[in-house]
Amino acid sequence: MTDLIQNSARPFTGGALAALLSPATRLLGLGEPTHGVEAFPELRNELFRHLVEHEGYRSITMESDCLAALVADDFVAGGTGTLDEAMSGGFSHGLAASPANRELLRWMRAVNEQRPPEDRLRCDGFDGPLEMTGAASPRAALTALHDHLAAHVDPAWSREALDDLLGPDELWTDPEALRDPARSVGRTPEARELRLVADDLRAQLTMHAPRLAAETSADDRWRADLHARTAAGLLRYHAGLADTSPTRLNAIMFLREAMMADNLDAIVRREADRGPTLAFAHNSHLQRDQSGMHFGGQPLRWWSAGAVMGARLGDGYAFAATTFGTRGTDTPGPETLEGVLSALPHDRAVIDPARFTAALDRRLTPRVPADYTYAALDPATIDRIDAVVFVREL
Repeated sequence: MTDLIQNSARPFTGGALAALLSPATRLLGLGEPTHGVEAFPELRNELFRHLVEHEGYRSITMESDCLAALVADDFVAGGTGTLDEAMSGGFSHGLAASPANRELLRWMRAVNEQRPPEDRLRCDGFDGPLEMTGAASPRAALTALHDHLAAHVDPAWSREALDDLLGPDELWTDPEALRDPARSVGRTPEARELRLVADDLRAQLTMHAPRLAAETSADDRWRADLHARTAAGLLRYHAGLADTSPTRLNAIMFLREAMMADNLDAIVRREADRGPTLAFAHNSHLQRDQSGMHFGGQPLRWWSAGAVMGARLGDGYAFAATTFGTRGTDTPGPETLEGVLSALPHDRAVIDPARFTAALDRRLTPRVPADYTYAALDPATIDRIDAVVFVREL
């Protein structure tokens, strides 16, 4: 390893990573290369503490159900629920099992106890109410939106009409709909009408904005808009599940990322006067380049939420990718990015991609990992990453 490559790296600290970011950053995406490995959310916690204490950050958002995250946010804000309740109800995708997520909520609540309400830390989810096996019913989002409006104005639709159109939730949550569009109710006449309902109810938030601003809190209005976005996004997603075209699976990947991007955009706008936001998710949801995978023997390509936010925010979006060297018997070859980084003298390192690529004297090849759940970084794209965080061994 050349001295130039070594000079592109520093031992990992929050400050070392923050030093590589533009001062214009409003949203920092921290990606992880695989799920379920505690080293990465632990690293995230360490970074977030630094960002809060030294860089003015006041919020974090994760690849978790945006509606479930309201439970976690209530807890960190000082709500009456217990930490156990916040964990069980506040996360999706199995994230409640993570000790690092538990420690994050505990620490955020402790910090908030010392702060005025307007300066409190916030915890959001930016994924839709989606799991690998299917999507939630739009009932919770639509009825919460309806009830918010009904407390102040005359909604365009009644709760009884909503219930009739929605039908049983089991029709919406059928896990077989992911593989078989005939099992989806997303393009029934009732589902099409529900998309009009969601549009009408969201329009009422705008039509009655002056009255709602006078009679409700900013948090209440934020949640109403969140429910409106989520209802519309879920109905689009269910319609995608019912699509019979050959591009169906690729289309629903785009739809999920669009929901993520819209949630990130709303969070950034909400936090505009308070400080930047840290977003934590898989690298594939936050990178600027197109993401891809094979599913059911079909190659899929889509623009990630991070790519969309990069297009919207420009220099206001920054992306830090994480990757690792050895995991059990899976050791990267010397010709790969991870193999080169494994020769660094640091167990955890922050790499300046611009200095690293300038110092390279050969072309690197993508790593082919033994574990299919791990997505290796493409060495040809690291010049479009603001920072790389490397963990030598898991």
